[in-house]
Amino acid sequence: MIRKAVVAGSFYAGTRERLRAQVEELQPTGVAAQEAIGTVVPHAGYMYSGQVAAAVYAQVAAPDTWVILGPNHTGLGAKASIMTEGTWETPLGAVAVDTELGQAILAHSAGLREDHLAHAREHSIEVQLPLLQRGSGRFVPIALFAHDYAVCRDVGLAVAMAVQATGRRVVLVASTDMSHYVPRSVAAAQDRKAIEAILALDAEALHTVVRREGISMCGFHAVTAVLVAAKALGATSARLVVYTDSGAVTGDIAEVVAYAGMIIA
Repeated sequence: MIRKAVVAGSFYAGTRERLRAQVEELQPTGVAAQEAIGTVVPHAGYMYSGQVAAAVYAQVAAPDTWVILGPNHTGLGAKASIMTEGTWETPLGAVAVDTELGQAILAHSAGLREDHLAHAREHSIEVQLPLLQRGSGRFVPIALFAHDYAVCRDVGLAVAMAVQATGRRVVLVASTDMSHYVPRSVAAAQDRKAIEAILALDAEALHTVVRREGISMCGFHAVTAVLVAAKALGATSARLVVYTDSGAVTGDIAEVVAYAGMIIA
């Protein structure tokens, strides 16, 4: 199956030449890449959050396979979905799904379902791909709708067990934006609580605080699952690379969407 790009020309440039130039412009200079287990990156339009994601990826050594978990904004398809075959296209070319790893993840999970519909129009995973196409490699896409902690834990453990079973050199990617459409001061205060849980590598605390405080962090299920997987794969630390919001671009701080970039090692 070929999954065509659906947000090319809106979230990021729609032609090969323009997108290549856009990605190059976003890249920081003088940054050394190091081994990492996971990342947290935003998925807004590149003009708003592309620099945040690029800053994270520039500091991470490219793996054999990226396992990208993001929210299912559309609500279509299975509520916990994975694609284990095919390719995804962007204007920069095609990226292949790592079938062996994807099938291993699916086999180890009680909650995941093979489902293409959930991914058909979802942007949270797609927008990561052009930023990762500078190097070689494959990926596995996983989209999560609203779930309790047990489902996030199931998915995270399945990812970790599959990585260990296949011997893949993997970097986990949790695709999420932080607080949505609130004043900058509110976003900063709310997001600090979520970020503290991530820095502590505490998946259950993150899931709890987001729900309890009503933090409008769209991909917190994905981050929860990534934290579970990362801990199972030996992660011992996390650090915040950058935190910002849309007001830095628009000048409007009365109603912002916030973005965080983090690395888990």
